[in-house]
Amino acid sequence: MAKTKVYFWLKVDKKFFDNIFIKRLKNMPGGYTMTVIYIRLMLESLESDCVLYYEGYFNDLAEELALKLDVSEDDIRMTLSYFTQCGLIQVDSDSNAEMPQAKAMLESETNWAWYKREQRKQAKLDNVQNKKKKSNSCPTEIELEKEIEIDIEKEIESEERDREKISASAEISKYYQSRIGVIDGVQYQQLMDYHTQDKLELDLIKLAIDKAADNGKRSFGYVNTILKNWTQNGIKTAAQQKEEQQRYIADKGHAQKTVNITDPFGGNLG
Repeated sequence: MAKTKVYFWLKVDKKFFDNIFIKRLKNMPGGYTMTVIYIRLMLESLESDCVLYYEGYFNDLAEELALKLDVSEDDIRMTLSYFTQCGLIQVDSDSNAEMPQAKAMLESETNWAWYKREQRKQAKLDNVQNKKKKSNSCPTEIELEKEIEIDIEKEIESEERDREKISASAEISKYYQSRIGVIDGVQYQQLMDYHTQDKLELDLIKLAIDKAADNGKRSFGYVNTILKNWTQNGIKTAAQQKEEQQRYIADKGHAQKTVNITDPFGGNLG
């Protein structure tokens, strides 16, 4: 039996080069080289779930990557340093480097999936052609092609929705790192579950991260508690949370006025 192969690739479009961190490299010495190396690092990570693992053969990850990519160690170090500061590379305590943007741009397909895709296209073509033979009002060749294109477009739309989910996960991961710190795989999945399963909008998740950071509570547990409370209270958008906060403040003010009027020991009866 032929071995199943999996093909990976990056879907790079204009938006990649519109990224402010990529655009800034244009005006930096060695910026072009760093951009190319960054893309190569993403490609290198594709078969290992977008993580560059430090294997321990040399002093650090930079030395290993320099050998693998056949580029200078200095260029690798500059690239790792710059993109780590930007949040586009996340290095954990074991010196492994995760590439969140690569996850957002990742495309993959097995040779079997490609075969089944082509098989579905051919089945659709055969089906329409059979109808054409049996019907006096059979579709023209142009109509036939349109029907096939519509089916393909539906598949593309479905794949696009999947890519949007991946893009959202990269956005949240990057935002968490910029405000709280390094996030591990389990924590990352919990945050995404709030978005994909509990249907919390991205801005609301970011707001929870902001509240934790602004209060000096730089821990995942604090962020998770906020999101859990909002979920239990049916809050799914930043706008709903703002309304809830305003209602709480108004109710608190009303309660305070009531206490001042009725408390015989407060010295303030109106």
